[in-house]
Amino acid sequence: MRFDELSTPSYIVQEEKIKSNLNILKNVQEKAGCKILLAQKAFSMYRLYPLISEYLSGYTASGLFEAKLAAEEMSKSAENHVFEPAYKPSEMEEILKICDHVYFNSIAQLEKHREAWERYEKEGKVKIALRINPEHSTQVGHEIYDPCGKGSRLGIRRIDFPEELPKGVTGLHFHTLCEQGLEPLKETFAAVEGRFGKYLKQISFINLGGGHHITKDDYDVEGLIAFIKDIKAKYGFEVYLEPGEAIALNAGTLITEVLDVVRTGDYITAIVDASAACHMPDVLEMPYTPPLLDATEDTGFLVRIASRTCLAGDVIGTYVMPRIPEVGDILTFGDMAIYSMVKNNTFNGMALPDIVLEHADGDFELVKRFSYEDFKSRL
Repeated sequence: MRFDELSTPSYIVQEEKIKSNLNILKNVQEKAGCKILLAQKAFSMYRLYPLISEYLSGYTASGLFEAKLAAEEMSKSAENHVFEPAYKPSEMEEILKICDHVYFNSIAQLEKHREAWERYEKEGKVKIALRINPEHSTQVGHEIYDPCGKGSRLGIRRIDFPEELPKGVTGLHFHTLCEQGLEPLKETFAAVEGRFGKYLKQISFINLGGGHHITKDDYDVEGLIAFIKDIKAKYGFEVYLEPGEAIALNAGTLITEVLDVVRTGDYITAIVDASAACHMPDVLEMPYTPPLLDATEDTGFLVRIASRTCLAGDVIGTYVMPRIPEVGDILTFGDMAIYSMVKNNTFNGMALPDIVLEHADGDFELVKRFSYEDFKSRL
């Protein structure tokens, strides 16, 4: 397909940008001697899983369904890790059959499922880890994403951790970052050493979680490589990272059509067929304003871009534009590959956007088109 043949709204993922990000991550793997996993919670476009398998060591899942998706679509040699704050007993056996690393969020969960996982662990089919809470917050302004916040249910605090590492546990895991650089990781690891240092030489692997903006232009990649090499040399364990955002950062757009332009007092609002609430939930949840192609920081017209849903606050953002949009214009929002397809919904009966893959030769492949049945089947 050509661009002008695409429908709106559509997510468009750029294959070449995905490859560029993967090359950076592969370089870190090879130079640091670590393993990097795809965190599917950020990007689960499985059409690209075979490609991702060529660069990374595996994937991490947030539960049974993500684990099954990767087991079906990733390379059979890919490692499969899973973490969930609490596992359903009815799902545990299936998880253990397809995952080779299972992380528990509490001692109670570890022991509740011991009879199941111990059978696989004794046969060398699964490695068991505990998630810890370093109790060191490095985030400002995004408390909803802070696993170290007051009263957090994520990870075991040192005061609640047993004096002896439980039998069968050979790994530790923490995940505390969100869109952050190297320094917060180093700070957090220092906090881990301070609280959990006695266990670090008893484990065979550690997972440093996600939130690492490794493919962002200003990330200190060489510093990360040096840091990982240092802690591997000090403790002798295998190191895992599980970024999601970094894999598809700046690798996708969302195109949408202007359906109407409404003037109310001093406001100019372009109503489009995309929705923040339905198609880009992080816009309202973070909150943040996604980049808009052709918007300017200079003089122009102040235009609010809003959805056709009935939610009054379903506003994507307010932008300075060189001209007032007209009905039929196609607007393009950037960085829409991550936390979009995985979080969208059909509120108001809104249609889900097409999923499109843009190849290096300029061809557009329609990967998925949704219909009324996709809306109806969820209800």
